[in-house]
Amino acid sequence: MNFFIKRFVDFSYFLKASKNYQNTKRFFYSLLEEESYPYKKYFDYFMMLLILSSVMLLIRGVKYPLPEYAIIYNEYVISIIFMLEYSLRFWVYSSITKEVITQYEKDEFLNKKFRFHKVINHTVKQKWKYISSVFAIIDLLAIMPFFHELRILRLFILFRAFKIFRYTKSLQQFAQVLASKKFEFFTLMVFTSVMISVSAVLIYVAEANNDNSAIDTIFEAFYWSFVTLSTVGYGDFVPVTDLGRTVAMIIIVSGVAVLAFTTSIVVSAFTEQLDSIKEQKIVSDISKMKHFYLICGYSPIAEIVIKRLLRDKLPFVILEKDAGKALQVRKAKYPVVIADPSNQETYKMYGIDLKKQVISVLCLEDSDIQTIYTALTIRSIEPKMKMLSYLHEGKNRKKLRLAGIDTIIYPQELVGVISKEFTGKPVAFDAIQVLRSQSSNIVLDEILIDTRILEMKKTVLDLNIDMTKLILLGIYKKGEFHFNPEDESLLNEGDTLVVIGLEIVIEEYSLNLHKAIL
Repeated sequence: MNFFIKRFVDFSYFLKASKNYQNTKRFFYSLLEEESYPYKKYFDYFMMLLILSSVMLLIRGVKYPLPEYAIIYNEYVISIIFMLEYSLRFWVYSSITKEVITQYEKDEFLNKKFRFHKVINHTVKQKWKYISSVFAIIDLLAIMPFFHELRILRLFILFRAFKIFRYTKSLQQFAQVLASKKFEFFTLMVFTSVMISVSAVLIYVAEANNDNSAIDTIFEAFYWSFVTLSTVGYGDFVPVTDLGRTVAMIIIVSGVAVLAFTTSIVVSAFTEQLDSIKEQKIVSDISKMKHFYLICGYSPIAEIVIKRLLRDKLPFVILEKDAGKALQVRKAKYPVVIADPSNQETYKMYGIDLKKQVISVLCLEDSDIQTIYTALTIRSIEPKMKMLSYLHEGKNRKKLRLAGIDTIIYPQELVGVISKEFTGKPVAFDAIQVLRSQSSNIVLDEILIDTRILEMKKTVLDLNIDMTKLILLGIYKKGEFHFNPEDESLLNEGDTLVVIGLEIVIEEYSLNLHKAIL
């Protein structure tokens, strides 16, 4: 290995180990390419503003002279910014460092001489793949006005308008939908080209030697054919011979057919891709959510839970593998993803971060077996995730516990408790009914103890709940519920107060706690 190549390999390892380099590259990649990156939308808005201002200056400059600062801004400042963006995209598209290290370690393992030419070939192919892409070509053309000495290059400012496709998700989706019908559009283009060419030649032969005809050149014949086939028909060229009029009738009918065919292709493309577009929209929305409850499975129980979450204005996402049920959920305009919650790939594909985004998982599927598979999958991804499950058969309780379910709800046990209360203690049962009734203003709610509250409130006595019309049922501390705590009980950050009272009173009390005025 010669000196230059050895230094190059050493430098590649240095860059790989450099946190500053890797973090910088990751930052620019996220800013330019990752839709879920929070600052990307601001970058996109900034770039769109530059594009629109550049085009507006071009329009203004057609009839009115532009001030010197506007010319500098349009031809230098914007071009330099676009040039930097192009260079950064070129840089982050692929990693030369990674290619060098991978090839070097592979050759070392095989006891071969380091094949530096393979790295060069693969890197050139990767970079060329970016350079030859449609967006990269548009980016390059948008830089051309920088070389304003060549006046014709100023016209490339128009290509800056096409850059807006890169920063507008809906326009990209529109282009992707149309691209799914490449073969149909190619067939339509071939048919249209043949019709225009044949009709242009025929109309030229029929009309060119007639003194009364306005069609005198082959270009005029092609122009007439194109305008007529598109069903626009400006009327600036009109055939005067019988053969010319016959050709006109044929091409008019063909134009209607082309228009109908084009419409059907576009409609079918959007019909086929509609679910995919909605799926992408949901994925994008999920990536923007900071915290939410994950509901696995849509069932009657899930519907009840969803209504409660909506009432409390709590965010949630539903995972349902049955397409029929998912369609029912979408009609109700709930955020749902058609995916199997027991599949690890689901969480990667849809960008669901169990550790950072999900508050807790609610397993409300129709089958205990499916719930077990889902729980095992989630536990393998995030061992500390809180999970609640609905138990269908009592014999499966132990299996759910072993799968990692923290809280299990078994309806038969609740029925037994309620029956006992109803038969032996009807007054207590009525009280429970009031608490669970949606029409009642009395609610059971939670108040989280945070750092701000702890600055003024150290014990239960300091909470001064006796001075309000609320009842402190207990405190949830470190995974345990302490019923009716003593006044001397110390409060800690993360504790949860469970209180009963009027909803409006609880809200006011919570607000006053944070203001520390009680």
